[in-house]
This record gives sequence, C-alpha cells and structure tokens, in this order.
Amino acid sequence: MNVVNVVPMHLPPPPPRPRGEQHVSVLGREVLAALSPVSEGVYVDATLGAGGHTATILETPGARVIGIDRDERALAIARARLARAGDRVTYVHGEFSEIERHLAALGVPQVDGLLADIGVSSMQLDDPGRGMSFRAEGPLDMRMDSSRGETALELIERLSDEELADLIYRYGEERRSRRVARCIKQAADSGELVTTLDLRRAVVRAVGPARIGGVDPATRTFQALRIAVNGELDQLEALLEAAPRIIAPGGVLAVISFHSLEDRIVKRALREPEVWEPLTKKPVTAGDDEVEGNPRARSAKLRAARRVGGAEALA
Repeated sequence: MNVVNVVPMHLPPPPPRPRGEQHVSVLGREVLAALSPVSEGVYVDATLGAGGHTATILETPGARVIGIDRDERALAIARARLARAGDRVTYVHGEFSEIERHLAALGVPQVDGLLADIGVSSMQLDDPGRGMSFRAEGPLDMRMDSSRGETALELIERLSDEELADLIYRYGEERRSRRVARCIKQAADSGELVTTLDLRRAVVRAVGPARIGGVDPATRTFQALRIAVNGELDQLEALLEAAPRIIAPGGVLAVISFHSLEDRIVKRALREPEVWEPLTKKPVTAGDDEVEGNPRARSAKLRAARRVGGAEALA
C-alpha cells in the first residue's frame, strides 16, 4: 500500500441518525455502471472515505484505484477495509482540488475514470468530535482535514454580522440569514457559542423550531458553515476544471452531489460537447430500496460523462 501525503434554551437535540444511514456508499451499482471499469484500468476515487465505492471498482479483476481523501481518519479506515487489495490501491492524503499534482507525484499522466462523491460523509456526520452535525454535542469544528485550517467557531468569530449573513445566504440558501447571523454573533459575543448544540440553539432562536416531520431549522446554516470551512465549492470547481486533462479520451467522469449548489456546478461543467459526452441525460437518483436502507441516498444525484476528443479539444 502506498501513502502520499425564540424557544427554550434547553431545547433537546434531534434524534440520532438511523442505523441504516451509517457508513454506506450511495449509488454504488449506478457508479459501477457509469465507470464500466476494465481490467488493468486506472481509476481515481477522489473522495475515498471508508472505501465503499473503491471496493466496488475493485470487483473488476486487475483494476487499480488511486484513493484521495483529506480526512486521515477515513484513509485509515479505508486501508483496513481494502487491505486484501494490496498494491491495487494507492492512498493519497490530500485535497482533490490538487489532483494533477497528486497524479504527477505518482507518475500517472492520465486515468480511465474519476469518481467524486461530494460533501460530508455519513462517517463524519456520525462522529460528534468532528462537529459536523447538530444531532449530537461536539466542538464547533467542521473541518474535513483536522490538521489544518480554521474551525467553524474561528470563522464565526472572525466574520462580521453582515459577512456571516452573506455566507449563510450564499452557501445555505437561508432566506432568514440576517436574523440567523445576528443571533449566532450574539451567542458568540456572550460566550454562549462553544458546541454544535449551542449553534443549533442560536439558529432556532432566530427562526423558531421545526414543524413536525419537517427539516431541522439548523440544516441550512450547518451546511453553509461546513461548505465555507472546507472550501467545498472551490474544491469541486478546481476538480472539474482539471478533469478533462487527467481523464484519457474514452474515460468517464462520475460525480455524486447532494444539494443544488453542487449539482449546478457539475451540470455547468459538463456542458462542453467538445470535451464531454453525457452518459446521464438527467441525474441518476437512488431507488426506493436504497433510500429505505440508507436515507442519506435520498438527496444523492449522479451525473456522468465520457471524455471525448484529444488535447486539441482543450485548446
């Protein structure tokens, strides 16, 4: 294996995530159908996570995978899960936005397919210590790579009320962003913003509790802060910009997104007929059986395209 580097203050948290939603890769068979891996082919799993999608690719005899993840904990789990694959898997600790640099370091000019499962993983959401979720108390961190960058709390403290409101509106599409930002900053200034549940309480103060069966009121704000802390949309755009250069003609790009901001970026990037031939006229979504076993799959959208043309198409 190779490694490269206004409500009551005591509002109870929402119920824990269902068991079926934990550590399960979404749209596994659909991804396999899109990539159609071949023996001796080289593929990149740009969001390795626990290795679920990579394990599916490795079902093709002789196929090899370069797995990238900026979460060292996820890499450790994937290494253990995929140990039997031996040197068919190369592990890279880093950001997928730097994919060209990673491949150059490995001496790999182009690959036969690239998969990216964008956003936070169930594994990260289910770990209170990562601070990604409002379902359990944890530090206001939200970093996918815990070794670098500012935490969500540090970001909140650095931004002005107006800057925070703009961030929540842009990345969370929260219509009441100014009210939410004001309550969050008030909590931070008074020393009442330390944990994920503190943040959720501040949001609920601003917008009120969820309706029965409705989406938790903190969902959009947590999404916005997580995207900002990790630079998720910038990372995605950089990956998509590099994809035509690193995927060989005839190779496939497959991207799974979970919200409209990501999906719009992917859809726009694939609108280049001289570079991409769409394999999915509309985004592929999970069937009822998968959603029942893994509720996270409900929001997943898979878009895939085949690389066409040669270097002249990029000129």
